[in-house]
Amino acid sequence: MMDSFFSIGELAKKAEVSASAIRFYESIGLMPNPERVNGQRRYTIEVLDQLKFIKTAQLAGFSNQEIILLLEGFDNQVSPSERWKQMANTKCLELEEKKKQIGAMIDVLNNGLNCKCLTWSDCFTKVKPNGICN
Repeated sequence: MMDSFFSIGELAKKAEVSASAIRFYESIGLMPNPERVNGQRRYTIEVLDQLKFIKTAQLAGFSNQEIILLLEGFDNQVSPSERWKQMANTKCLELEEKKKQIGAMIDVLNNGLNCKCLTWSDCFTKVKPNGICN
């Protein structure tokens, strides 16, 4: 085997996903079918980068269909379509909103860690402008 190619097991380990997930991604068109050598799948380093992208997008709440559309926007023969750009802009807005919600929850939890109140209700009614309760 050449150093520039990975088996499915090697790819799975490097990408920190299961081999069955890789096969599933191929079956739904999320990843292209790989080259085969003696019947065994062989993957390039670019596929590792693609798997890392897929994992990151999934963790951010993207559906498989949305990820497929995002990946289509990076075809080396065609520039991103208007449909791709619109979806990317929409998802950026959604993620910014989610980021605000996560930040607000982090503030609540941090305040709770520093709070001496007996209930959450007491804590919220005593919050000062600096975000800390009495």
